[in-house]
Amino acid sequence: MSNEPTDGRDTAAWSPLDSEGWYAARNATTAVRDALVRAGLEKDFPYLRADLNAVGHGLVELGRVSPDTAERLAELLRLALASGVGRNGEGVEHAQTTAEEHKRGI
Repeated sequence: MSNEPTDGRDTAAWSPLDSEGWYAARNATTAVRDALVRAGLEKDFPYLRADLNAVGHGLVELGRVSPDTAERLAELLRLALASGVGRNGEGVEHAQTTAEEHKRGI
């Protein structure tokens, strides 16, 4: 069509590697994976992955988990909140220690 842009790039050739959303999702997925490994839950989140929606916004797919895994995750979140970990990341080292203690049953 004559009114379409002719920048030489076909939209069908778009790559997620050209998207900031992809890198944000990938980095966030890596952070979640690392936290799950520290908590001993890495095998309990088999569907964890980075993704993009149709307009290129990055997403982290956590996927389905068993009820036991959901309860354990809820307990870890409660422990983190009780230890004073805020949304700004303050107290993260303490939360990691608490999660490891929880895993060992201390």
